[in-house]
Order: sequence, then structure tokens, then C-alpha cells
Amino acid sequence: MRDPGSSVADITQLLAAADVREANKRTVLAFYDAALKRFNIDEAVTYFTSDFIQHNPRAADGIEGFRAMLQEFVDEFPGARVDVKRAFADGDFVVLHVHVKLRPEDLGLAIVDIFRLENGKIAEHWDVRQPVPEAAANANGMF
Repeated sequence: MRDPGSSVADITQLLAAADVREANKRTVLAFYDAALKRFNIDEAVTYFTSDFIQHNPRAADGIEGFRAMLQEFVDEFPGARVDVKRAFADGDFVVLHVHVKLRPEDLGLAIVDIFRLENGKIAEHWDVRQPVPEAAANANGMF
């Protein structure tokens, strides 16, 4: 009996899945660059599906909800800086671990953004955030 994980078709399938994960990661990082580094809202929304679903409770659903939230963010924090520390892809999901400083003097926020993609476009978004504290019970840091 042959090993089902060793056929050329199986290996090709694994490589194709890895290619999709990397493509999804590149899409999310390009979106992040447009939206949160260059504040280019028009470009940022091109990375969404037409029926984009938003789970962030501070934003209305859909592309227009995202557009309004990002514009409000840009207006309130024009000097915000975003540093993506890690990016992970698993199937149609991409997870970013991010340090956001709303103002230069702030310690910032530790944010985890979760994206689900469909056919190379962002279809859904969740996020969790936590302020970076002045002191911690350990010396490991948040990033």
C-alpha cells in the first residue's frame, strides 16, 4: 500500500496551499500598508470583497463602515505609526500582531488583527487590542 502523503499530486496540493497562504499574507500586508501606513483609503478598500464583514464594534459593517472608521482615525491621529511585528497565515486566515502608536509620546497598543480571505480578497475582519503598560510583571515585552 502506498503512502497517501507522498504522491506527486499530494505534494503539488500542499505546495499550492502554501502558495495561497503566502498570497493571502501578501494581500493583508499590502492592505495594511495602504490603510494604516499611508492612509490611502481608496486603495485600502480595493482589497475587500464587495460584501466585507466587519466585527470591530467601533465600525459599521461593510466597506463604507470601514471607510468612515479609517477616515475618523486619520482625522484624530494623523501622526499614528503602525509596526507589524508578526504575520501568520493559515488557510484563508491571516493574523497580524501589531504595535500601534497613536501619538509619538504614547507607549501604544498591542493589536491582533484577524482577517478571513475569499479568492484573494479580505472578506471578514476581527481585532483585539490592549494598551502597552508602563510596567509589566515580567521582562518579556509585548512584542
